[in-house]
Amino acid sequence: MSNSLPAFLLADNSNHPEDVFVVHTQFPRFILNLSNDDLEWWETFSKEDKEQATGEVAHWIEEATAFYDNEIKQYKD
Repeated sequence: MSNSLPAFLLADNSNHPEDVFVVHTQFPRFILNLSNDDLEWWETFSKEDKEQATGEVAHWIEEATAFYDNEIKQYKD
């Protein structure tokens, strides 16, 4: 994967127009549905990594939400 990709991307889906997704493109890769905080990991974790990653879920939700808020603020300005 290229390092030139942004860490976060916004995404939507016409099948779920009420949902807004934030995609994290770097490790640990995931998609967060901001409508319900559903977090889908794109990584395969070892048992130890999985325990650490799941312990950081709140951190990743905060990071993704902050990214979304910043992006929306730029559209409003």
